[in-house]
Amino acid sequence: MAERGYVARDIRRHQGDAVALEIDMVADEVPVALVYNGISHAVMMATPLDLEAFAVGFSLTEGIVDGVGEIYEVEVEPGCDGIEVRLEISQRAFMAMKARRRSLAGRTGCGVCGIESLALLDLVPEPMGAPAHRISPTPAMMRRAADALRARQPLMAATGGVHAAAWCGPDGELRAVFEDVGRHNALDKLIGHLARARENFGDGFVFLSSRASYELVRKAARMRIQMLATISAPTSLAIRIAGQAGLRLLSFCRQDGYVEYTSADSVTATDAPVTAG
Repeated sequence: MAERGYVARDIRRHQGDAVALEIDMVADEVPVALVYNGISHAVMMATPLDLEAFAVGFSLTEGIVDGVGEIYEVEVEPGCDGIEVRLEISQRAFMAMKARRRSLAGRTGCGVCGIESLALLDLVPEPMGAPAHRISPTPAMMRRAADALRARQPLMAATGGVHAAAWCGPDGELRAVFEDVGRHNALDKLIGHLARARENFGDGFVFLSSRASYELVRKAARMRIQMLATISAPTSLAIRIAGQAGLRLLSFCRQDGYVEYTSADSVTATDAPVTAG
């Protein structure tokens, strides 16, 4: 059942003095190598679903390409020890990627693992500009989004062990949801899907089932997404980056409301959000 994103495992369930033999569904996690123009760039631990969207999203949010137009081909090649996703990208993007000299092998939950020096950390994002149509969240709207997100996580329902990233319209209606064992992978899958569909990233917001950490905020800001909402808490660096970028950050989005850590007032009026063309 790995094609569903989970596998069945025989387990022994202990409850008090009783032991029951059962079958448990466990989230699938495999090494996924991202290979650009024949050169392996990163190995990520991911759920083997929606890997083309994942590769496109990763390429965009990590700044490897400036738009989907620089990605000429994406091919998923399963192997015995993992999966290779082979991308053909523009020569400009490929040469720039090689110059960055980043080694990201084994990144599972950390957005900066493998960076060779502190100087290479991207901690000062450019202000992304005021959106053409500013989203006005309300507790009722965020409650509806949270309820809808829970109902659209089949992998989470089966395993209890994955994260979800959702794209919501300005009214909070869920338009797309992607799941993965890694919260940043789920976001990359979502962004890759939206970019391939030529979605306007300024016309909605991202809702995450996880906490708000540095790499999630940075990925959203790079795509000029005006608002990021999360079920759990933010980190101090996530708040700092969101404020610098002009991204509205809402966390603890639950039944009774939410906490706003950065607001629309921090948005600097420069360029409007764009599509990932």
